[in-house]
Amino acid sequence: MQYMLMCCFKEDLWEALSDEKKAGIMKDYREVIQGLIKSGQLRGGSQLHPTSSATTVRMTNGKAVFTDGPFAETKEQLGGYHLVECGNLDEAIAIASRIPTLPVGGAVEVRPVAMQES
Repeated sequence: MQYMLMCCFKEDLWEALSDEKKAGIMKDYREVIQGLIKSGQLRGGSQLHPTSSATTVRMTNGKAVFTDGPFAETKEQLGGYHLVECGNLDEAIAIASRIPTLPVGGAVEVRPVAMQES
């Protein structure tokens, strides 16, 4: 089964980290990703640009309305995602627990992907 690991963090906390700390986290991240590639579990994923680059689309009175910024007011922002193949939720949670931004205030939402039968 595929699971989406949605990696959230506080952009302001990330920006406040030293360059050395950020480099260490990104090094750890590359190691986690390489492990997922080697195990054949990584199906996709990417880092996202900051929320300041987001555009939200809503429908109001039958007309599309565009707003700069993220879709909701939150304390944390979606910074990236990983699509992984796992045998069960526990395995997906174990992978999510290795995401290197967790110790610096990050959070990872783990959600099974609803696959459509054709």
